[in-house]
Amino acid sequence: MSLTNVIAGVVPKLDGMSFSPPVACVYDPLDYAWDMHRQYLDRFGRGRKQVLLLGMNPGPFGMVQTGVPFGEVEAVRSWLGLRGVVRRPANEHHKRPIEGLQSTRSEVSGRRLWSWAAQRFVTPMRFFRRFFVHNYCPLAFLTESGANLTPDKLKKTESEPLFALCDGLLRDVVEVLRPDWVVGIGAFAEQRITRVFAVELQRGELRCGRIPHPSPASPVANKGWEQLADRAFGDLGIAV
Repeated sequence: MSLTNVIAGVVPKLDGMSFSPPVACVYDPLDYAWDMHRQYLDRFGRGRKQVLLLGMNPGPFGMVQTGVPFGEVEAVRSWLGLRGVVRRPANEHHKRPIEGLQSTRSEVSGRRLWSWAAQRFVTPMRFFRRFFVHNYCPLAFLTESGANLTPDKLKKTESEPLFALCDGLLRDVVEVLRPDWVVGIGAFAEQRITRVFAVELQRGELRCGRIPHPSPASPVANKGWEQLADRAFGDLGIAV
């Protein structure tokens, strides 16, 4: 099965989920930005990968706008070279309009990640020959004020079925890409990897690691995230 088919298969299941306050609005870019995400999968998600990089969930000015993980608009447009249709979601928060590639906002995390990749690998094809970037949870959550709410802050009764679905999706993605490493971008992603693949990690069938999250909310990341990422990959023994 192709990665595109795997991801497409989860969309109807996500549609059936509901969330209560403090969640006021849920964005599913796999739905309204499927054209962009499908292009990302078809172009870069083919073949076996050495490293699967796992993020948490879509950022409001990244994947929420472009359908691409860590999808900072200019990086998606200029470096990844993707163009496509991004529709308006049925339930759109008035403070977080979906503008697609026309958005003038820049997601710092995405800009840092893709700039790092461009500086080290020069072309997308060189990067994606060995790496692939995927988000654990495809959904983004907004409060009434428009603030971003991360999945770990959801009510347990709502996070448990969501995480069960995301765990299964992660397993399917790993089955298709057959990476040697699954590396969490930040602590949350690493925790999910170690939980989902506890048996495989114990048997030595898969390796897990972590690099710092490039979020501007992290004081450490603001002091030179690219060098921190290089060091983390070096400590894992992954050449960049």
